[in-house]
Amino acid sequence: MPSLDHTRGRGGGGRPPVRRSRELGGELSTPKLRVGTPERAGLDPEELHRLVREVRDLTAGARPWAAGAVVLAGRGPVIAVAEAAGWAVRYGPYDPEAGRHVELPPAARVPMTVGTPFDLASLTKLFTSVAAMQQIERGTLGIDARVGAYLPEFRAAAAHGITVRQLLTHTSGLRPELPLYDCADDAARLALLRAEAPTAEPGAYLYSDLNMLLLQCVLERITGRTLDVLVHEGITRPLGMTATGFGPCRGAAATEDQRRPWAKADRGMLRGVVHDENAWALGGVAGHAGLFSTGRDLAVFCRALLAGGAYGPARILGPDFVELLLTPPGLGFAVDQPWFMGELSGRGAAGHTGFTGTSLVLDPATDTFLVLLANTVHPRRRPPDSGPRARAATRMARAVRET
Repeated sequence: MPSLDHTRGRGGGGRPPVRRSRELGGELSTPKLRVGTPERAGLDPEELHRLVREVRDLTAGARPWAAGAVVLAGRGPVIAVAEAAGWAVRYGPYDPEAGRHVELPPAARVPMTVGTPFDLASLTKLFTSVAAMQQIERGTLGIDARVGAYLPEFRAAAAHGITVRQLLTHTSGLRPELPLYDCADDAARLALLRAEAPTAEPGAYLYSDLNMLLLQCVLERITGRTLDVLVHEGITRPLGMTATGFGPCRGAAATEDQRRPWAKADRGMLRGVVHDENAWALGGVAGHAGLFSTGRDLAVFCRALLAGGAYGPARILGPDFVELLLTPPGLGFAVDQPWFMGELSGRGAAGHTGFTGTSLVLDPATDTFLVLLANTVHPRRRPPDSGPRARAATRMARAVRET
C-alpha cells in the first residue's frame, strides 16, 4: 500500500522505530472488558431491552434503515449489550432502472453476527488522531506547529500557516474533499494535495477529509513509517484489537454497489474493500478512511480512552493527553453533538460517525460507551439519517443508574 509521503518507505530513514505502547510502570493494570448483566454494569435492563429492540427494528421491513446492524453497549469494564440483527449481505446489484434494491434469495444471504467486521469509514479519523496525540505526547509533533515545518513541499498549506491543531479540529479551511480518485497515479494525487489551499477562513469549522490526509503525511514524515504500521504498533496491537486493520478484510459486511452516477467510481458491489473512493485510490490506507473493525474491538478502544489511555497492562496514551483529545471542541473526536449522540450530548460525550453507517460514543461522565455499526449504504448510498443513532444514544443515556 503506497505511503502518502513518497520521501519515506515503510521502515525508512529518520528516527529509529519507537514502540508507542508501554507497560504501566508501578500502576495496576486496568480491568479488561467482560460480558455481564445490565444490573452489574449499573444500567437499567428495560432501557437496554428497548435499545436492542429498536436496533433490530432498524433492519426489518422492505426498506430498512440498514441491511444489518451490530450494537455493543456497556459501562465500566462490563459489556451489557452485544447484539446483531439483519444481514451482512442482503442484496445483489442495485437495479437503477426499477429504482429498487434487489434482494438475494434467503439461502444466498449472509447473516450479521456480533463478530462481523465493518468498513469503519470516518471512524478511521479517530485512530489517526490518537496516533497524532502519541507523537505530541512524545514531543516529536507540536500541536500548534505549522504543517509547513514538517512538509515544506506542501506549499499551499505552508503559505497559509495551517497548524496541526487546525487539522485535528477541522478548522484549517480546507474543502471537504478532492477528487483524488480521478488522478492518473499516486504522483498526481500527491501533487493535488500539495497544491490545495484553504477555501474558507482558517479558524472556522469546516469538516474535511483533507485534514486527516495532511495529518497522515505529517505522521509518516516524522516517523518514517506508514499509517497502517503506526496504527497497528501504537494502538491495535497493544490493545489486543486483533480484528482491526486496514483492508482488504475477509467476511466484512457488504457496503455499496458502487456505480456512477450515484457514486464517484464504477467498482461494483463492495465487500471487504474500502468503500471511500479516495481511500481506495490511495491503496486502502488513508488518514480519513480505510480501517475495518468489529463491535468488540471498538468497545476495547472506547474502554481504553475511558480508562485514561490504558487497557489491561498496556497504555497507549497518558491521561492528560486523553483529556486533551476529548476536551471540547475535541481533537479528531466530535464532542457533545446531539444530532447523533441524542441525550448523551451536553456533558462531554465524544465520538464520531462514518458514512457507511458506523458510529461510536463514549461518555466519560458516566463511564459508558455505545458502538452502533450498520451497513446503511448496502446496496446503494442514500441521504444520511442519523436519527436512529441519536435515539440509540438517548436509550443509553436513560439506562444509566445513579450510583
